[in-house]
Amino acid sequence: MQNSLVMRTEATYALNFLIYIQNIYLNQSRSEKEYKFPYFPSITAFEEDFQVKYKDLWNEVSRRISERQSNGVKIFYAEKDLFYRTLFLNNSTSLKNYSEIYKSFKVWWDSLAGGFSVERSIDVYRQELYVELSSLLSQKGIEPQKELNISLIYDECLLVELDVSSYFVVLTIRDFVVNRKDWVSKLLKCIY
Repeated sequence: MQNSLVMRTEATYALNFLIYIQNIYLNQSRSEKEYKFPYFPSITAFEEDFQVKYKDLWNEVSRRISERQSNGVKIFYAEKDLFYRTLFLNNSTSLKNYSEIYKSFKVWWDSLAGGFSVERSIDVYRQELYVELSSLLSQKGIEPQKELNISLIYDECLLVELDVSSYFVVLTIRDFVVNRKDWVSKLLKCIY
């Protein structure tokens, strides 16, 4: 049997922007030693039920990206107010802070230190994962029916449990590098 696994890994704008916002939110209630990137010095007014709304937004964005990988870029650019409307209090100070957060993320992500570095950080591991997963699929006689899409995020998602769905998974750099042996068996569950 010839294994025809096609695996695509992309660091998506929208999901990484959500991680960026999550870290700013969490930093507001953490000690300086516990800060996560990025540090945003202004106190930002988030929605009172931020964590619930964040989870709902994460699930919606993930679903849309799982349907079409290019949706991550489209959501970030064409629907940038979606993040603001959902997660931030609607006032002039919050809007100003959100605009600064959005611009800050965009500048970082579009630089060599941002999205490019995130994607390149897992190059060696991506090939290892592909070989291990392909081998396991061949051993089990499983022929993939479509492309496996992996969305890469730069940091942990602490407010939402990252689930594996049909031919789509979100992985952190840490998962890719440190926990890759565990992920082979988890990825196998989304290929059928």
